[in-house]
Amino acid sequence: MEKYLNIIKNAYSGYWNYLKNEILFQNNWDNYFYGLIAISLIVWGLEVAFPWRKNQSIFRKDFWLDTFYMFFNFFLLNLIILIALSNTAAEFLNDALNTIGISLQDLQVFNADDLPKWLGLIIFFLVSDFVQWNTHRLLHHVPFLWNFHKVHHSVKEMGFAAHLRYHWMEPVVYKSILYIPLALIANYSAQDVAIVYFFSIAIGHLNHANLGWDYGILKYVFNNPKMHIWHHVKTLPKHVRHGVNYGLTLSIWDYIFKTDYVPHNGRDIELGFEDDDKFPKDFISQELYPLKK
Repeated sequence: MEKYLNIIKNAYSGYWNYLKNEILFQNNWDNYFYGLIAISLIVWGLEVAFPWRKNQSIFRKDFWLDTFYMFFNFFLLNLIILIALSNTAAEFLNDALNTIGISLQDLQVFNADDLPKWLGLIIFFLVSDFVQWNTHRLLHHVPFLWNFHKVHHSVKEMGFAAHLRYHWMEPVVYKSILYIPLALIANYSAQDVAIVYFFSIAIGHLNHANLGWDYGILKYVFNNPKMHIWHHVKTLPKHVRHGVNYGLTLSIWDYIFKTDYVPHNGRDIELGFEDDDKFPKDFISQELYPLKK
């Protein structure tokens, strides 16, 4: 028990020092704090220059709430819970495997260092995105998880910052499910992870932006604003019970598994979910909503 308490303590102090360094000493290209700001400003600039819904305000409905969510979820949430939880869970899993005489290293499919850099990054990206696509489906199919995911679907006007409006429980679910598959193809550097992360953040911002793009033939590979807006549609088609277009970065999984749905130009469709008018409007109430349910 003392070992796990030390892991939690070191996780808090280590991440706090890391966060201070990211903000105060921005001297590396893989700086997540300023990287998020740069990507957000670029996509927001595209929204302003090429708005799909021209009558939507630049400071759309809940713009500042979503901006708060963006920084809270991307940085403060890690400080409060995720880093300590991830490190403790990883150590607990390793200890559990050691009791039966094996380790995660024994289970690794391959070592990323043995592959060409480009191939290792592609495998890391594909595995990560596919696992997250399946996790996203779970958030819609399991009622307990859907109550948490409602926070994200309470967005009524799409904009780049809506990408990171989600309940703190969501990354707990995502990271828990994603940990083992990535551990089996381990030994990726921090720079490798940063490349994939920045790319995913950029696509996610674009998916939620006020932009009428589908990338032409690439719409069958990459998720896009015209496709993702149907994921947020308030009234689902009659043949669908839980949701459509679950893709995060890639759309290809939806086309492969027949969960794609883009019936027409969805620029002006109503967003949300049934009875969303009763859903809380402020941050604290939204965070507490699933716990009360």
